[in-house]
Amino acid sequence: MNIIRDTSEQLRSMIRAAMEKAIAEGALKDAPLPEFVVEIPGDTTKGDFATNAAMAGARAFGMAPRKIAEAICQRLSLEGTPFERWEIAGPGFINLFVGQQWFVNILTTIHAEGEAYGRSDYGKGQKYMVEFVSANPTGPMHMGNARGGAMGDCLAAALDWAGYDVTREFYVNDAGNQIEKFGLSLATRYLQIYKGEEEVPMPEDCYQGEDIKVHAAAFAEINGDKYVEGDLEQLKADMVAYALPKNLAKMRADMDTYRINYDVWFMESDLHNSGAVQKVIDTLSANGMTYEKDGALWYKNAEVLTKKLKEQGKTDEQIALLELKDDVLVRANGNPTYFAADIAYHYNKFAERGFDRVINVWGADHHGHVARMKGALDAVGLDGEKLDIVLMQLVRLMKDGKPVKMSKRTGKAITLTDLLEEVPVDAARFIFNLREPGSTLDFDLDLAVEQSNQNPVYYVQYAHARICSILKNLAAEGIEPQPLENCDLSLLCTGEERELLRRLGAMADEIVEAARFYDPARLTKYAIEVATLFHKFYNACRVKCDDPALVPCRMQLCLAVRTVLRNMLCLLKVEAPETM
Repeated sequence: MNIIRDTSEQLRSMIRAAMEKAIAEGALKDAPLPEFVVEIPGDTTKGDFATNAAMAGARAFGMAPRKIAEAICQRLSLEGTPFERWEIAGPGFINLFVGQQWFVNILTTIHAEGEAYGRSDYGKGQKYMVEFVSANPTGPMHMGNARGGAMGDCLAAALDWAGYDVTREFYVNDAGNQIEKFGLSLATRYLQIYKGEEEVPMPEDCYQGEDIKVHAAAFAEINGDKYVEGDLEQLKADMVAYALPKNLAKMRADMDTYRINYDVWFMESDLHNSGAVQKVIDTLSANGMTYEKDGALWYKNAEVLTKKLKEQGKTDEQIALLELKDDVLVRANGNPTYFAADIAYHYNKFAERGFDRVINVWGADHHGHVARMKGALDAVGLDGEKLDIVLMQLVRLMKDGKPVKMSKRTGKAITLTDLLEEVPVDAARFIFNLREPGSTLDFDLDLAVEQSNQNPVYYVQYAHARICSILKNLAAEGIEPQPLENCDLSLLCTGEERELLRRLGAMADEIVEAARFYDPARLTKYAIEVATLFHKFYNACRVKCDDPALVPCRMQLCLAVRTVLRNMLCLLKVEAPETM
């Protein structure tokens, strides 16, 4: 149940009905009903809900907004609704006030739905895929993967809670140039063990990481020098066959530690082996979207995007500034490019697996790839607008107020493994979702391990633990929660209680908005707001007070807050401790 959205839609229907009645009675000119906004105002002392319907209709009705507001309000039927009165403010805002029963209904709904509270059917079961992390399997995962993992997983959770059928997917690039480079890097390090670095120098464009040396040494320990004078291609293939599964196993283990469970690990090599890459190349050629030049097969990216941009109203001058270029699909050596495989992969997502929408979480450095990927989907007969890209900005690690780039333990760039050895998973998942994806994030290592209210995840967890402690202390005095039907919940009428209840009622709507805008930062912000309002309530309203009728009501409010915090932390895959 989405209390806020349901009430907003009910009010929207009421306003439309009042407008239609005013038109029928001649109080408003006969005109199409305007689009208008229904919202919860920033200052709820002036109204629990507000609408700009009168101002939105000024042009259509040819009247001053305040006159329109009066015509609407005089015909508003409040009977059988949660609203008890209305006010017209300023130039024509219509503010409506709900009765106490609306707040009571929030609490009873939370009690009834329990662990399911916050879920809704907004998505109507549409099939959505969220592909995230998809790190190169040739080396360890880095800070971008750490942020992308937490963000992608929480976005998928928001979509799930909002009523979508969600698949989490990791795309493994186990084919193409990077695997060729991986094999050469491994083979070079192996040969250096026996021949020295001067005789077998490492090519500059190969992988230089310590992990390559570790794999090479382990391979040499097993196989000795039998490959030293052998075929280089065989050595490369055998070393990839040895090292790649270990890297993938490490990735899976890291993701498991990070509490990310993928539904699908999709292998790029399967696209090549099944003929899917060649099939999509053939489709593009059949659609007249390719040509040959310098022995390679090219995709007409510039032509496709130019057409798309003109349809969007861009001028030739604006398009020229973009310097659009075509892309190679098949190299002169006959090998398909990564771009060709990527088109085939997305074709598989839509045409073969039937996803209604696909969301890819990419680093901001992939910005230039977005338009050409969407255009390529159009070129193979799909709808590129069903592919959404969430571009994620960089993470800057901070310690003692200064940027940190290197691990003290290894002296190398900090990896996801390093991070999770230093920082609790709860803190990592929560903090990486504190800001919207398009914002650069400073991750404060000191703050992440600090046990104080300055640490946002600690602050929220403490609110949950505090409620558990309050209830435990009351139980020790023989005071147990009463059945809800025995409580006069209308007594929860102070400003702090109503403010807290109103925010509790917004949980499902916040999740829907996080899902709609692909912004899981809304979830952490909401959890912090609920914790803040609970502390405000607790400081202003004693749970064990002098009114014996009020005590069980406030206990029920505490239980409702505990449910909301627990459910939100569960969604974020962050623990909800009962003691701290």
